[in-house]
Amino acid sequence: MELTLYKYHSFGNDYLIYDSTKNSYELTVEDIRNICDRRFGMGADGILIGPVQMFGKTGVKIYNPDGSEAAISGNGLCIFAKYLKDAGYSMKKDFVLQTVSREVAIHYHNEEATEMTVSMGKLYCGQTGEGHEEIGKPIPIEYNGKKYEGTCVWMGNLHCIIPMDEISMEAVCKIGKELETCGRFPDGINTQLIQIKDKNHINTEVYERGAGYTYASGSSCCAAAGAAYRMGLTDPKVFVSMPGGELLVDIDEDMNAQMKGRADNIGRMILSDEFLRKYNIMTGEDEI
Repeated sequence: MELTLYKYHSFGNDYLIYDSTKNSYELTVEDIRNICDRRFGMGADGILIGPVQMFGKTGVKIYNPDGSEAAISGNGLCIFAKYLKDAGYSMKKDFVLQTVSREVAIHYHNEEATEMTVSMGKLYCGQTGEGHEEIGKPIPIEYNGKKYEGTCVWMGNLHCIIPMDEISMEAVCKIGKELETCGRFPDGINTQLIQIKDKNHINTEVYERGAGYTYASGSSCCAAAGAAYRMGLTDPKVFVSMPGGELLVDIDEDMNAQMKGRADNIGRMILSDEFLRKYNIMTGEDEI
C-alpha cells in the first residue's frame, strides 16, 4: 500500500494535496483528521482534493483538519493553483478554478507559480445576501469586560469581523471559540479581529471554523478588508498583515475582492504502511 500527498504552504497556512487523478481511494473524515494531526500525523491546516470536475470546470474540494468541508479558502486556492502548475495540469497564465461555493479566477505572475492574483468574487457586507440573515446585523461581542461589535461578511463562507484597538492570538481564540459554539451559526463562522493602522494597512488575527487559530487566511483577509472598507475605516486597496505575512487585497466598487497571494512547495510525502495499518486507511468503507 502507498498513499502520497504533496505539502505546500501560503504564508504559513499549510495544506496537503491529495491528487484524485493519481489515487482511486477516497479519504474518509477520520482519515483526514488522522493525517492532519500535527503530533501523530503529517500535520496540516487541511487537505485539498483534486483536480475534480465541478459544474463542468476544474475544481478542488477543501477540507479542514477536523474533516469538515470548507466552502472556500484563499490560501488553499493559491496552493492548489501552484500544484496544478507544478504537476503540469495548467499551462496558461489565466484560468478559472471551481469550489463548492463559487468559481474564482487565477492569474499567475511568474513561471514558478509562486505568486498569483486570485479574484475571489463578491463580498456581501453590511447587506443581506446569499440567504444569510446575519449579514447586515451587528454581532455583540464582549471581551475582558469591554463590548465590541462584529460585522458579518459572506464570501462563500461566513466571517465575523471585529475592529479592536489591540488584537492578540489569545483574544481571537477565545472569541472565535465562543462564536463557533454559540449555536447562532449552524454552518460555522470564521472570526477575524482587525486593528486599523492607517487607511492602507490593517493587522488581523484569525480563528477559522474547523481549523482553529491560523497563521494566515486569504479569504479572511478579503473579508476583513471588505468590512473595513465598507465601514469607512480604510481605502479599497489595503495591505493585511497576519502572523504569517502580508497580503494585498483590492476591493472594487461592487465589493468584488482580489488578493495577491503566494504559495510555496514543501515536498512530496508518503504515508508509511505502518501508519496506514494503524489508522485503517485505505481499508475503511465510509467515504466522504
